[in-house]
Parts: sequence; structure tokens; C-alpha cells
Amino acid sequence: MRFWQRQLPLYIGTRYSFSRQRTRFIGVVSMVSLLGMAIGVASLIVVLSVMNGFGGELRDRILTLVSHAEIRAETGDLEAWSELTDTLQENPSIVGFAPFIETKVLLASQRQVAGAQLVAIDPRLESAVSAVADNMLAGKFSALEEQRYGIVLGSLLARGLGLNLGDSVEVTVPRLTLTPLGAYPRTKRFEVVGVFSVGAQLDSNRAYIALGAGQKLLSLGDAVHGLRLQFADLYAAPRLSRDIAEELGPGFQVRDWEQTQRSLFSAVRMEKTMITVLLMSVVAVAAFNIVSTLTMAITEKRGDIAVLRTMGISARSVMAIFMAQGLVLASVGVAVGALVGVLLALNISEAVALLEQLFGFKVFDPQVYFISNLPADLQWRDVLLIVGSALLLSLLATLVPAWRATRIAPAEVLRYG
Repeated sequence: MRFWQRQLPLYIGTRYSFSRQRTRFIGVVSMVSLLGMAIGVASLIVVLSVMNGFGGELRDRILTLVSHAEIRAETGDLEAWSELTDTLQENPSIVGFAPFIETKVLLASQRQVAGAQLVAIDPRLESAVSAVADNMLAGKFSALEEQRYGIVLGSLLARGLGLNLGDSVEVTVPRLTLTPLGAYPRTKRFEVVGVFSVGAQLDSNRAYIALGAGQKLLSLGDAVHGLRLQFADLYAAPRLSRDIAEELGPGFQVRDWEQTQRSLFSAVRMEKTMITVLLMSVVAVAAFNIVSTLTMAITEKRGDIAVLRTMGISARSVMAIFMAQGLVLASVGVAVGALVGVLLALNISEAVALLEQLFGFKVFDPQVYFISNLPADLQWRDVLLIVGSALLLSLLATLVPAWRATRIAPAEVLRYG
């Protein structure tokens, strides 16, 4: 008997949720609450999946050129980097390393001037830490070995400067050359030997030259600014970087890709958080619509409540009945929204492609954007978080009206009808 007593509030609450005896207005309000919850949950799942897709696409494209970790000297340039590579070769977690020099420069063609990030590398070692050689639009990355004063430009940077293969570009570095006539900016003319494209912002501000040319241009001798590292596991980079820093000891600074690109990925995470908060307000509005539904339902069921109380149902059970009614409505809406959201997130690229084909437009024009389709990465952790948050908001929304149901005096209701 105790089992049925415990299940009775859930049974009655479920019956009230789908009862056909309620007024049409209460039915409409219930349906609006259910649809609002479904739309809010589905929207959150789809939007967060797209945000995850964009974040992953951005990470993969940037890490095409950015290494998993960097080693720099804590003060000054890295002098004895050749000896350091002997130590790194003994570490089985490191699959590649390459020296680099980087600085901000001005690039000047005959028609335009643009700022850029100039990176001097060893073309033979760079392929172990970067995929730029696999993303060439014109020329060869290995031409930097043959042409000492050759330069490889990002596609958007080359287009902005109006440069093609074989053209010359003047590189000005932030160093001064002292002459009897005064101090002059240090400049050098380079020949364009290649153009690359990775489909990211780096195409508009990155240029590569040979390591020897960079050392001479910046008067570094045999020194470099640091070493780039590549690990077998990208996501193990933070842990492995800390291990390498402890192994090398003081005098060296080891930073992983999460640190070198912190500002960019922090901005992406912040954007995702803000969109989540904004869309969660849709779920919150739908959840608190349950308050209206339950308030009207309680007013309609005053007679039922009075009868149940006179039959011995406790105030706690009455409260559980209407909490169950609200949660059943919310659960149906959350379930429908989760199902629709997951299906849309898994097929968003195909759905967008179908719409583009039907209506003859492009959501992402490849001539304007770095991507041509809508990426999506459905993470079940996000789905569980959304479903759990929606149900929690719904539970909180049922508390006040359910508590008010316990304040109804049975004698007054039965006496005055």
C-alpha cells in the first residue's frame, strides 16, 4: 500500500497534464509552455554544436601553422639551440622540432604597404611542426632553401600587396642601421617564391623566409628566438610542456598552444558562454510559463484538491501532484527539443546545403569567408548540461504554485463550492 501511496501523486499529476477535461485556454497555455521549452532546448543544442564546430575549425586551421609548443630563453635570444635539440631528440613524446625567428615587419610592393608577421624558419625542419608546405597555392615551400632571399606569403597578404611569383617585395624590420649619414631603417628586398593558404586569418598577415636570411636581417648571428615543438598528441601539449620545462630547468620558457593563442581561444569561449546565457533565457521563459499553467490548473482543480485532502492526502502529496504535473509537461518539451536539436546538429551541413540549393544563395561565400559550409560538433556533455539545466529551471518554476495548492482550505472549498 505504501508503494501506491508514493506513486499516487505522480499518477494524478500525469493525468492532470494530459487531461481532456481542462479548459481550452489552459490547454493552449500548456502547449505554448511545451513548445517554448522544446524550441529553447533545440536552439541551444544546435547553436552550441555550431559554436563547437567553428571553434574546432579555427583551432585546426591555426594549428596548421602554429606549433604545439615553443621553447624560448627567459632572457634574450636562444644561443645554444643546437645542443638543446640533442636533448629534445631523447624525448619520445616529441615528434618534431624546428628553430624560428619572428618579428613584425613592413612589406612594401610597388603599389601597397602592409604590416606582417615575418617568420624565419629552416624549411627542412619546419615540415615536422607545420603543414604550410602542404597548403601552397603557388610555388614551393622548399624554394626557400634554394633562394636565400626568397619569401613565401599568405594568399590574402600577397593579394593585398598585388604580388605574384617572381615579384619583389621590400622588407623593413624594426631595427636601425647606423651610417655616417645617420640612422636608417634596415630593409632588404626579397623575391616571392611561394604563396600559401590555410583558410584562416594567418593568410593575411604571415610571411616566411629562410632562417639564415632572418639571422642576417636581424643581426642575430647563429642565435634564434626559439624552438617549435610538435607532439604526437595535440591535447597532451599542456602537460608535456610542463614536463619539458621541469626537465630543462631555469633559463628556459616553455609555452603550449593554449598559452600562445590564449587571447583568441578565450574570445571564442567567452562568445560561446554569452550565447549560451542568452539562449538559456528562452528556456527560462518557457520554464516560468509553467507557473501560469499550474496556477490556472490549481484554480480549476480546487474542488479536486479539497476532496483529496478530506480523503487523507497530505499537503506534501498535494504539492507533489502539481510539481509532477509541471515536470511532466517540461519533460515532454525537453525530450522533444533534445531529439530535434540532436537531429539538426548532426545534419546541419546537409540541411544548409539543401536550403542553398533550393533558394539559390550561399550562407558562407568562399570569396568572403574562410569556410564554405556550416560546421557542427555535437558534444553529448553539452546536451546533458542543457537538458539538466532545463529540467532544473522547470522544477524551480513548479515550487511556488505547488506550494500555494497546499494552502487551499478544503472546508471552505466544499462549503462555498
